[in-house]
Amino acid sequence: MTKEFYLLPTPQILQLLAAGQLANRLVRSLRLLVLINKLYGSHTDWRDKLPTIFTYSELRDRLFAYRHPKSDRLNSRQITMQCSDRNCICHQAFAEIVFEQNFQQSETQWQAEIILLTGIEQQELQAVLQERPFATVHRSIRDDLKQLVQLGWLDAGGSGKYKYLTGEELPTIAIQVETASTLATPNSQHSLSDLSEQQTWELLRVLESISFIQPNLSLIISKLWERITDNSLPGRLYDQDPHQRIFLHLDYILSPPMQDRVDNYQEQIEELWRKPPGGVVQFDYWIAAQEKKVKVTVYPVCLHYWRRAKYLSAYGVDPYGNIAWHNYRLDRIAGIGTASRRDQLKILPWGDPLVPQELKQMWRTGDLPTPEYIAKELKAAWGFNFYFKKELLLLRFSVNFAKWYVDNTTRHPTFREVLYDELPQLITQNVRNSQERQQLLEIIRKSPPQDIYYTAWIRAGDINVYMRLREWRPNGEVIAPLSIRQQMISEAIQELENYQH
Repeated sequence: MTKEFYLLPTPQILQLLAAGQLANRLVRSLRLLVLINKLYGSHTDWRDKLPTIFTYSELRDRLFAYRHPKSDRLNSRQITMQCSDRNCICHQAFAEIVFEQNFQQSETQWQAEIILLTGIEQQELQAVLQERPFATVHRSIRDDLKQLVQLGWLDAGGSGKYKYLTGEELPTIAIQVETASTLATPNSQHSLSDLSEQQTWELLRVLESISFIQPNLSLIISKLWERITDNSLPGRLYDQDPHQRIFLHLDYILSPPMQDRVDNYQEQIEELWRKPPGGVVQFDYWIAAQEKKVKVTVYPVCLHYWRRAKYLSAYGVDPYGNIAWHNYRLDRIAGIGTASRRDQLKILPWGDPLVPQELKQMWRTGDLPTPEYIAKELKAAWGFNFYFKKELLLLRFSVNFAKWYVDNTTRHPTFREVLYDELPQLITQNVRNSQERQQLLEIIRKSPPQDIYYTAWIRAGDINVYMRLREWRPNGEVIAPLSIRQQMISEAIQELENYQH
């Protein structure tokens, strides 16, 4: 972590900590933020006082005042009544914790953004602001620590213990939050109005290039255009558009009408996440390989932009009638089946009889799938279809090709170079099928020791991995898994036949 690390309680950061479910987790999200700041922030001495591996009791004694009750048998009301130290954090209201930070956002602006993100009413938000987030039972704080482990801010130390992480170990969400916080620290005055005209042009063009991923960026883009066209700005440099020197090329294969439909689907899904208690979506979906349309009923978990298209990762009744994970391309959603409403998803409340019983039970017990699970599985193996089984990938490259096109590149956290002498042990430990294992060992025995070898864990059958492997042909050899090796051989033979007439 950086020395100046400190998270401010902006709506966007709270939304990240709530994993997109801020309406249901607003109070808890603030507790998580406070704990993160106390654990990693430069304004406290926790990092020096707490051991690297600590227990809840050790954290509890740092978090609460000395006279704060330590019993697990007391309820939240009894705990606060018995805590005589009025400076204890259990007596601090939500509003006190948030607005004492003096960051560059008024209370009115903060509340307006929270309402926009959550969909809760003003009266309900006022009640939340009077709540005391840490006036809760010890079990809740223990659960918060477990949630920090899930989010990647702590590591499980075993037997009820927790372990600090270094900055390099923190997951992507941590990096995103840290970046967001540095734009709004108490000592920072950064805002759009502080940008020079040249910086405004540069930011505008980047945002316009990626606005298709998040349609809400159009609001910021509009403000940037207003700033550029404001003739009262001092020190104007350009009377017309300056030459664009940096270009960002992202493939997006949809026509404007289809992009509007996809944006509409995205807006409906995000709106469902903002309004508690959420629900389930139902829509008709095209299966490209079979050229048929099927109905799916799923709980939407998160959205991705991946290789030229937008996808919804969801859990529920998939296109094959199973209760399972599936990634749905938004442009292949056919709405709810009527021509006049083909750009509409059917929103099912939790009490609707069309909601699968398994999803209802997960909702009742608080066990609905989370984006954190998907992020963990994406990190575990290379491939977008995170629900496919893992397989060991082994590749061979010539020294020269690897030097210029493979070495010092980041493909996936599990993608790494491996020495030739390590390959037999790698195969023996990770390939369970004895026949396949022997075949692989024989291939390795005949392979040039001086070449460069790479390994990774991949999702078997993931088209995105296959496309990457094809792009390395003919300079890369797939050694394992044998199923992909055989497919690459068949494709190479077929490709050769195309040039023999």
